[in-house]
Amino acid sequence: MEQPAIKHVAVIGAGAWGTALARHLAEKQIPVCLWAHEPEVVRAIQLGRENTVYLPDVLLPPTLSVTNVLADAIAGADCLIFAVPSHVARAVLSRIAVLLPQPIPLVSATKGIEEETLALVTQVMQAVLPAHMQGSLLVLSGPSFASEVSRGKPTALCLAGQDAGVVKAIQALFMTPNFRVYADDDLIGVQLGGALKNVMALAAGVVDGLELGHNARAALITRGLAEMIRLGVAMGADPRTFYGLSGVGDLILTCTGPLSRNHSVGVRLGKGERLEGILASMQAVAEGVRTAKAALDLALRCGVDMPIVQEVNAVLFADKACRQAVGDLMEREAKGEKSPS
Repeated sequence: MEQPAIKHVAVIGAGAWGTALARHLAEKQIPVCLWAHEPEVVRAIQLGRENTVYLPDVLLPPTLSVTNVLADAIAGADCLIFAVPSHVARAVLSRIAVLLPQPIPLVSATKGIEEETLALVTQVMQAVLPAHMQGSLLVLSGPSFASEVSRGKPTALCLAGQDAGVVKAIQALFMTPNFRVYADDDLIGVQLGGALKNVMALAAGVVDGLELGHNARAALITRGLAEMIRLGVAMGADPRTFYGLSGVGDLILTCTGPLSRNHSVGVRLGKGERLEGILASMQAVAEGVRTAKAALDLALRCGVDMPIVQEVNAVLFADKACRQAVGDLMEREAKGEKSPS
């Protein structure tokens, strides 16, 4: 069906990515209300037009308002952008559910898997939100550092949804000369790509922290992609999705880019730091740490072999030495490259 033009947007979640998306839309002269959980983020934006906590040194336009009252953020909005960390997604969605009397597009920009249920974010949405919202769920994902988007650097992303008319409307909402959006309908594949690449970025960071070289990192990325595709196919995703922006595109960026939080955590692990100390020193969430266990549980549930994910879990949660984990990957039984494991 044809979707009316979007006139007012609410962005739920004022981390770096949520703030960057809110700024991007506000720069198009679209009224945007950003919901922040933290009062200090609201104060900083109201007083200085800057999210000093999560996206410092980026000026936010006057078309962007901010609140920590969820009902105020959603009031009057005809589109929601959902950008909260995955571990609090269900709690925030439960609060949103009672505030949505009419169906409006809801775009998930959250990359992760719910640990307790192993549900993707849109599956949590389907479980929590009113039935009239089921056809309006979309996913936005792809290679995108928030700081680069907020500085107008060229970016291309993938937008997936089941209703072609809604997808077209949200595609038009985001498109600018520096922000290109490609349409898709593979909700499962796009979400898995965005979640699993964070786990692979931890592994790539370990490789770099151990100074094992570019050969090893390239091999890690390639075999990591093979694991992502295996799990995706087992869960009903289109394997072609993983060769696109939300798969290999995001995987390359997150495994190699210096702004990647997950890669940085892996580097520090490879250099011998303890996970607890690394996480305690970080303001923002490294989604890959939480996603790693969920990814392994999904692999076990689906009967899929994911040795890189298994070794990442051993390093994160069983105190396995990084160098031993790499060694165990390298010394596995010889296989064909196109073998199913």
